[in-house]
Amino acid sequence: MNQERHDSSGELLLSTHTPEQWRRRRQELNEWINRPKVRKQPKRTRLFGDTSVDEQLYPILIQLQRAGLDTEFSCAGVSPLDEPVDHSLYAYLTFFASGPAEKFANILTGNMRHRVLITYEPARQRYDVSSFFIGHNRSFCLLLQHSADQLLI
Repeated sequence: MNQERHDSSGELLLSTHTPEQWRRRRQELNEWINRPKVRKQPKRTRLFGDTSVDEQLYPILIQLQRAGLDTEFSCAGVSPLDEPVDHSLYAYLTFFASGPAEKFANILTGNMRHRVLITYEPARQRYDVSSFFIGHNRSFCLLLQHSADQLLI
């Protein structure tokens, strides 16, 4: 991993973002909060074990499971307009620090750069990976799939 910084909760911030990128992220969140939310279609989910996950993440989770990566919870509303109430603004994936976890975190860092927020929680021994900007969930899922493909190579 490149740069590691502790935040106030004891988590290690593994991804790197400029102050301007953090400002843009806060601005996007404020704009989303104030924007009218119109439902276009319900969020599409599938059961992964006994957990309901976003339909677009399901094949990625299966692939990560085959690679030996233990995921805890995953969610991604692909568009804020799909389901404005039951929607994760930032697509995310949580996985435990075992097996190929560090390798996968490094692959994600290389493939996604500033588009991903990666933290490591030492107390829980898990990685939390999320899209950095609102509205980037679809590209996040595509890059996550690409990274999962690389993990299996």
